[in-house]
Amino acid sequence: MKLFTASALVLALATPVLAETYHFDQSHTEIRFYYNHAGLTEQSGEWTIVSGTVEFDPENVTATSADITIDASSVETGWGPLNDHLKSGDFFEVEAYPSIKFVSTSAVQTGASILQMIGDLTIKDQTKPATLEIDLTFMGEHPLAGFFDYYKGDWIGVEAAGQLLRSEYGVGMFAPGTSDLVQLKISAEMRAGGWE
Repeated sequence: MKLFTASALVLALATPVLAETYHFDQSHTEIRFYYNHAGLTEQSGEWTIVSGTVEFDPENVTATSADITIDASSVETGWGPLNDHLKSGDFFEVEAYPSIKFVSTSAVQTGASILQMIGDLTIKDQTKPATLEIDLTFMGEHPLAGFFDYYKGDWIGVEAAGQLLRSEYGVGMFAPGTSDLVQLKISAEMRAGGWE
């Protein structure tokens, strides 16, 4: 079974399919986190700087791999004092631990366009197994390629989701009053080969 939407399948039948290394389009990648604040409200934030690659071959989905680095200091909640607190030793301690890393260890196809990716997530000095459910939303030539050179080449679009207990990664202050469980959502556009 192939990891294809109907449109991607048509494209793949028309052209040879090869394994590619995809790079994040920083301007159209969001890594957001969601949590409950003391039972009052649902809150969110995001990291605005991410780098890394995804190796993807639609003919061999289980060989898909990812190596992703997040700049921990790029955390953004919309309020400066909260950003500063999250960067401090109470939470991410970004001066000592500037990066958050996810390195995949395996991948399993679970639906027509759904991939489950398992890997090691490292926050501060804690590395734990984590799972992302990834939906391949697009594969092929970017719709804007005819207007901007930046978009030329082969692209994929993905929506991904996962969850973690922040206390397991050394960022558990105020848990469980402020929820220990954190939801992650990732929206990313990636180009084969990057822009070099």
